[in-house]
Amino acid sequence: MELKSLRKTVDNIDKKIIQLLNVRAKTTLDIAELKRKGGKSIYSPDREREVLKKLAIINKGPLSSSALEAIYREIMSCSLSLDRPLRIAYLGPEATFTHLAALKRFGSQVEYIACNSITDVFLEVERDNADYGVVPIENSVEGAVSHTLDMFVDSELKICSQTILDVTHHLLANCSKNKIRRVYSNPQVFGQCRIWLQENLAGVETIEVSSTTRAAQIAVKEKYSACIAALLAAKVYKLKAVASDIEDSPHNVTRFLIIGKTDVPPTGLDRTSIMFSIKDKVGALHDMLLPFKKYRINLTKIESRPSKKKAWDYYFFVDLNGHQDNPRVKKALLELEDKCKFLKVLGSYPLGE
Repeated sequence: MELKSLRKTVDNIDKKIIQLLNVRAKTTLDIAELKRKGGKSIYSPDREREVLKKLAIINKGPLSSSALEAIYREIMSCSLSLDRPLRIAYLGPEATFTHLAALKRFGSQVEYIACNSITDVFLEVERDNADYGVVPIENSVEGAVSHTLDMFVDSELKICSQTILDVTHHLLANCSKNKIRRVYSNPQVFGQCRIWLQENLAGVETIEVSSTTRAAQIAVKEKYSACIAALLAAKVYKLKAVASDIEDSPHNVTRFLIIGKTDVPPTGLDRTSIMFSIKDKVGALHDMLLPFKKYRINLTKIESRPSKKKAWDYYFFVDLNGHQDNPRVKKALLELEDKCKFLKVLGSYPLGE
């Protein structure tokens, strides 16, 4: 088949795609109106997961499932913006990894609000200045993000969803590597690139700043300075990638939470996050965990944090498999509530990734 004929075929396919995309968009507007009348949230992480799962099943290639997911995230983002663009608060500034996680989850057609701190993200959602917030919760190398855990103690916001981002770090500068005298980044990133820095930039000064974006802002202005950041920062701040994938661990991933005010219905593959405090007695924590063993509920994470209200008093944060509406999970949580001083369900949400 000749090139001209193939291009005509592509043009005809594009016409059909545009027609169907507009039909889809009109249908999602009708769905949004029904949801509004029923007092339901326009954004549904459970439905989103269902759509993406079906796409992966019916996809026969040559497009990969991940490529198809990226396309459909933008389609869904555009559909949401037709009604009223979602307002998404995230730990900024622009081009941070949290910004990348937000873009991965919500696409480019929503309104983003960059916040100076995790506290500010929570406040923007609590005050209805944002519909949802995106905050980091744990990194596979550095562990839990304690500030996010602490915010759940007093906040009434719920965990609605999660997204996982493969973290790749890049050395960005406007000079060659052998001319670099200073490297800027945040403490967590330096911790994740420690070995590479020792082997490749021994003796070069490392300076900690509040974010990878702030590091890029400084590096672009200072001669012989570099930063460690995401590739998005290179694009935004006109820097060059001097070295790529410099993280010490090839399995460096960060989990982010989507926080909001609505409960998410079960999908069949869910996680529930809870926090509790225990009575000061021997074997108290052991007793707290017994209901989960009794009802065969798998715990995927246990993290402790000082309560900051009383010396040697701790909150425990637990992730477990299953939805809070699941009968076995319900029974376990009821028994746990009887044993502990304080129990709070932070949310049930689709595992998704």
